Amino acid sequence: MIEVQHLTKRYGPFTAVNDVSFKVERGEILGFLGPNGAGKTTTMRVLTGYMPPTDGKAIVAGYDVLDEPIEAKRRTGYLPETPPLYPDMTVRDYLSFVAKIKGVPRGERRTRIEQSMEKTRIADMANRHCGKLSKGYKQRVGLAQAILHNPDVLILDEPTAGLDPKQIIQTRELIKELAGDHTIILSTHILPEVSQTCQRVVIINKGRVVAVDTPDNLTARVRGSETMYVQVDTGGADGATALSGVAGVTRVAVADTHGAATGFEVESERGRDIRRELAAAVVGHGWGLLELRPMRMSLEDVFLQLTMQEADQPAAAKESAHD
Repeated sequence: MIEVQHLTKRYGPFTAVNDVSFKVERGEILGFLGPNGAGKTTTMRVLTGYMPPTDGKAIVAGYDVLDEPIEAKRRTGYLPETPPLYPDMTVRDYLSFVAKIKGVPRGERRTRIEQSMEKTRIADMANRHCGKLSKGYKQRVGLAQAILHNPDVLILDEPTAGLDPKQIIQTRELIKELAGDHTIILSTHILPEVSQTCQRVVIINKGRVVAVDTPDNLTARVRGSETMYVQVDTGGADGATALSGVAGVTRVAVADTHGAATGFEVESERGRDIRRELAAAVVGHGWGLLELRPMRMSLEDVFLQLTMQEADQPAAAKESAHD
């Protein structure tokens, strides 16, 4: 549904986006993740036809955004970081105005407006002026205008920026409800946004893609091994040595102690499930097995590790003020 091929965008001597490639499948929510200034907004602006790429291609719903910009835009809904609202218009008047601009047929406009307000839960604000809305409602109105013409693709740039915790939860739920009917790219630097909303992640840093995968696969790939947390009451015996002798175990380290109980981090060969063997070893020694669970790196750990690795490598240039 969306295909980005070797996309590059330069501003004079500065390279904001450098040879970026990725795909988004129909109905998928893709998280476009990176620190501030990484190139996210510039990529979103190229995808929406707001600015042309220097090199490479961006294809939306089968249309090249440079060669067939009108057709690509007809199939795209865009929510920029600051919703494009007119403060002196009521919500209903604003959506009616947007419907005309987007070419929604006259006979369908009232129905489309009502449906978009219902989906984004802003019907109770239909007659309020946009300038009088809270930040959360402004974001919802911005989302309503993005889905008004029922686009194939939704591009959301920092959709929860500046919202309070309750508004963030509501916006996340709304985005998840829209998936399936729409293919969504969600650009953000907020890690929980990606882990709780997106099926796949593109991590970009200094204008370059450093990883593309699911959050779980990124975690496994960066860690490079499987790690279990095992808490055992050994009665004072040497639990580390016993656990080290289990087939497939590559490393055992003490994680914590709580009275007579000791917690161990047990690493094993990648892709090997050793839970049964660990449990059998503990029970075989007559010890009490208090806890046994997999340990996973958080997306924050993955993100920091990948972007810190990039920090030591030369990059074309930082994102300019355009991002």
